[in-house]
Amino acid sequence: MTDERDGAGERGAGAEGDAALSDEALPDGWRVWTDGSDGRAIVVYRPDVFDADRFPAPCLPTVYLTNGSRRNRPGAGQRETDEWHVTLFLEPEVEAESRTYDDRSTALSGLREVTERFAAGEVDYRGVYQVPREAYLDELDALIRGD
Repeated sequence: MTDERDGAGERGAGAEGDAALSDEALPDGWRVWTDGSDGRAIVVYRPDVFDADRFPAPCLPTVYLTNGSRRNRPGAGQRETDEWHVTLFLEPEVEAESRTYDDRSTALSGLREVTERFAAGEVDYRGVYQVPREAYLDELDALIRGD
């Protein structure tokens, strides 16, 4: 088992057997924001419209692919674990979904699955808000449906 950080190791973004993470591999509207040599990645939904004019920039739907600790302690996320996490955020503090996988390759499949479900309108993002934001959520519904 190799643990190199140059993209060729088991955990690296270009690890053998891992499918490349690219805009073309994601559903319409999703874009690769970052794809680090350590295997971590961030993808975002429609950054072209979450520009503060049409939709609030902090509400940019974002999926993180990480292998850091999930503990709620400062710096915990910087500690690598053997597990990979796929987490969909609707805003910095609004987590819609989070799943854990045994390896990066499986986590990449999970990332694609959650982005596909989101793009198809199959993620219940309304249910994760403690304070309803009906006007914004109605606009997000219309954006996803392509109205």
